Order: sequence, then structure tokens, then C-alpha cells
Amino acid sequence: MQMLGAMLSWLTAHPAAFTGAVGEHLLLSVVGLALGIAVAVPLGLAVAHRPRLAELAIASSGLLRTVPSLAVLAALLPLLGVGFTPSVIALALVAVPPVLVNLLAGLRAADPAAVAAARGIGMSPGQVLFRVELPLALPLLFSGLRVAAVQVVSAAALATFIGGGGLGDLVTQGLALLDTGRMLLGAASIAALALLTEAGFGLLERRLQQRVGA
Repeated sequence: MQMLGAMLSWLTAHPAAFTGAVGEHLLLSVVGLALGIAVAVPLGLAVAHRPRLAELAIASSGLLRTVPSLAVLAALLPLLGVGFTPSVIALALVAVPPVLVNLLAGLRAADPAAVAAARGIGMSPGQVLFRVELPLALPLLFSGLRVAAVQVVSAAALATFIGGGGLGDLVTQGLALLDTGRMLLGAASIAALALLTEAGFGLLERRLQQRVGA
């Protein structure tokens, strides 16, 4: 109760600072996720039927997943400086692996009978990819999007270390100033956004699977 009281007290005294931090966090997350999708989906479609390139893309994604988000931010710091842009690029790099790997897995798992039937009626490779394989891969692709979204929302908290803003600012400022209310509110808000993102994308994923199944 004491911690909750501290959070509510700080929120009541600084509502504009809180809403500004939430807005920055959401902007970082949305732009970073969108950029990651814009890279991962075309790349996945381009290498889907090139086994060696597909394996290289999967292996590279695996390596990228092992690199901590904070290390990515540190690596971009001398190249891009501080602020919004390097933060968004780092978040995009976080989003690429789950989207790319799930897309390739979905394309590989496409029903061979449906693919053969499409080729049998004279569809070109591009038509087979976009009209048959990609729609069948959508459930797995969306699962990758859900994972990527949650990871991006969580990792956006680290943008504070390179001046990207967001809710991470409340945590670091609270630690620096020994302001428990500010620190806990920032941490709790990041966790809540991650949980809401997981729940929202999970609901959309289930609806997509039902529609595809129907």
C-alpha cells in the first residue's frame, strides 16, 4: 500500500510528465516495430525459396537475438549519436528476428497440396507465394509479430540510456533522485504496457487463426 501510495502521489503531482513519457514510449515502440516489420517481411519473402539464403537469415536472426538490447544501443551510440533515431533503429533490430523466423517457418509449413494445386492451375511463383503460401503463413507470422511487439515495448525502456525518452526516464530519474514513487510508476507502467500488448496481440492472433481455419 505504501508503494502504491507513493506512485499515486507522484502521478497526481506530475500528470503531464507521466503522459508525456507514455506517449514517447508508445511512439518509440510503434515506429521501431513498424520499421522492423518493414525490414523482416520483404527479406523473408525474398529468401523464402532460396534455401541457403533462408538458412543464413535464420542463423543471423539467432545471433541477433543473443545480443542484449543494451549492447545494441551502445553499438549504435558512436554511429548515430543519441536521441530518437538510434533508439528506433535498435528497437527495429529487436523486432526483426521473431518476425523473420516465424514468416519463414510459416512459408515452409504451407500445405504442399495447396501449393501444388496452385502451380497446377498455372500460377506463377510470385502468385503462389502471395496468394497461397503467404495467407497460409499468416498465423505463424502474426505469432512472430506478437513476440516482437512485446519485446519492443519492453526494450524501449532502455532508450533512456541514449536520450530516447519514454518510461525508462522515470525509472532512471527515480533511481538518481531516490524518488520511489517515480521509479515504481515507470517500472509498473512498462510492465503494464507489455502485458496489454501481449493480451491485445494474443486476442488478434486467436481471431486470425479462427478466420483462417474457417
